[in-house]
Amino acid sequence: MTQPEPRPRAATAGVGAQPEEADRLRDMLRNPAYRKALVFCALIGIPVSLAAFWFLVALHQLEHLMWATLPEKLGMSTPPWWWPLVLLPVAGAVVALVVLRLPGAGGHVPAYGLHSGGATSKALPGVIIAAVASLPLGAALGPEAPLIALGGGLALLFRELTRAPATPQSTALLGAAGAAAAISAIFGNPLVGAVLLMEVAGVGGPQLFAVMLPALLSSGVGSLVFTGFGRWTGLETGSLSVKPSGPPPHLDLGDVGWTLLMAVVIGTLVHLVLAGGRLAAAFVAARPLAATVACALAAGACAALYTAVTGRTPVDVASSGQDTLEQLAADPHAWSVGALIAVLAFKSAAYALCLGSLRGGPIFPALFIGAATGVLLAPLPGLGVGPGLAGGMAAAAAAALRLPVSSVVLVVLLLGSSAMIPVVIIAAVVSFITTELLPPGPGIPAAGEPDRPAAVRTPQRQAP
Repeated sequence: MTQPEPRPRAATAGVGAQPEEADRLRDMLRNPAYRKALVFCALIGIPVSLAAFWFLVALHQLEHLMWATLPEKLGMSTPPWWWPLVLLPVAGAVVALVVLRLPGAGGHVPAYGLHSGGATSKALPGVIIAAVASLPLGAALGPEAPLIALGGGLALLFRELTRAPATPQSTALLGAAGAAAAISAIFGNPLVGAVLLMEVAGVGGPQLFAVMLPALLSSGVGSLVFTGFGRWTGLETGSLSVKPSGPPPHLDLGDVGWTLLMAVVIGTLVHLVLAGGRLAAAFVAARPLAATVACALAAGACAALYTAVTGRTPVDVASSGQDTLEQLAADPHAWSVGALIAVLAFKSAAYALCLGSLRGGPIFPALFIGAATGVLLAPLPGLGVGPGLAGGMAAAAAAALRLPVSSVVLVVLLLGSSAMIPVVIIAAVVSFITTELLPPGPGIPAAGEPDRPAAVRTPQRQAP
């Protein structure tokens, strides 16, 4: 009896795939344990998303209480200049005690970027307390890092409650799934969470960036050339596209030229701010209690000085920047040149101090710094507010996160339009390359590395 000919398995592998890789993927999908893990991850997404929703609601309500309700009850229509000098030292004291006394040190030090791994169920109380102390009381940080730790920790907690078998593979899989479910809550889009966690996890390592950057940059330039050349000639080509209603803004060579320069400037600025954050983290590591309170007080002083100089609310500096970013994008002309310069200077300083001392995420303050820089440079001949805003946010996000694809996806979805995609891509790639070519400083890994050296991790349970 003749043996049946083996089925050509590589035929279904797809363009560029190796037969061994296709076989490995197929075997993994046929594995009952992996399919059970997929179902478990889908079920985990429900309670994790609910927990993330109420966590964000609680943060928002507490922030409104601290910065709106309490000043009104004291007879003040807006927070006075000295308000952050009261709240931020309290945040610093609570975070320092969490770092010293609770497992997990309240989560990752935000000066060293986002982490997808390392979440544990035992660290959840410290993560929640540190975030509740930092964010509503005026830390210039966002909620994304606590959300990642919250989602990953809850996923592992549910596994422990159900007594499911624990393996290194299942721990990594459940942690990433829980983190993605939680992070999608703040961005309002599951695509951002999935892409962000893929890049944060460092899937593919440096080789992924080496292949991805040329493809990303060429797609942006190609899109710009096609749209521009089509408008110049009046001819059309058949392409797959969805055209939104209303006339899109026209991009020209001036937008591209200024975007290149702006991306270098913003990438360098954010890189320096992050370096300042790592210096603050090293200062805090030596004497956690006193140094954390001192850094928080200095961040409050930045907000107080900003109000004294501009007459605007200290919330512009002492916050994540999410609400202020919406106001800036809605009415950029409401900000004078002096106010934009002041908010960039004081926000950057407060951002660096909070990165090294308190707990939160680096995304929203970086987006605001990029947007404010873009609006400040918008009057340059041939630029404009739209490209300046889009390119500034993309450049700042790529420099702060060192995740170019996630930065592009995030900014495009925030803008709600595809018209600025070429500018967003060019700004993100140029800013990313700029930050990679600059001296990295202590504690910063090469692109795509999943973790930081142990020497730069937060020391725990040190004497104050």
